[in-house]
Amino acid sequence: MHKILKDSEVRMQKSIESFKHEMSKMRTGRAHPGLLEQIRVDYYGNETPLSQVSNITVSDARTLVVTPWEKNMIPVIEKAIMTAGLGLNPATSGTIIRIPLPALTEERRKDLIKVIRGEAENARVSIRNVRRDANTALKELLKNKEMAEDELRRLEDAVQKLTDKFIAEAEQLLAAKETDLMAI
Repeated sequence: MHKILKDSEVRMQKSIESFKHEMSKMRTGRAHPGLLEQIRVDYYGNETPLSQVSNITVSDARTLVVTPWEKNMIPVIEKAIMTAGLGLNPATSGTIIRIPLPALTEERRKDLIKVIRGEAENARVSIRNVRRDANTALKELLKNKEMAEDELRRLEDAVQKLTDKFIAEAEQLLAAKETDLMAI
């Protein structure tokens, strides 16, 4: 029975980690290498993550620098960045690619907040699904007479407390990201 609680906690934590990962992709006006994490480039016929064919660094608060390991990859990387849908325009200077981040407009910030709220809702739904699965497993144990009703209620309360804890954590992450996005 404690195995069910531990499993639920692990699965809820994974939902939070997934939410954090999705939020890290959202641009907040500051440059960080994670912005280019999902970009894949054609490297000798294979779709390869950008980070595996180049070095990505931050030169200042609004500029990313991509240094390809092979000079012939520069145009491929530029094209991949432009077509990634991030609204970025890379500029090549020699063997490096500079990517200036444009300032976020008010409208774009509000769009990003809507996206973040959708991701937060997905995280909450995922956490609630874990709660449902745990409660179903506990009721199955009761049905098979492997536990008493008092024990069932106690464990259901523990699962609910776990659910409330992780949903509150998702809400805190959402509030922090919204504040971050609206900061000028």
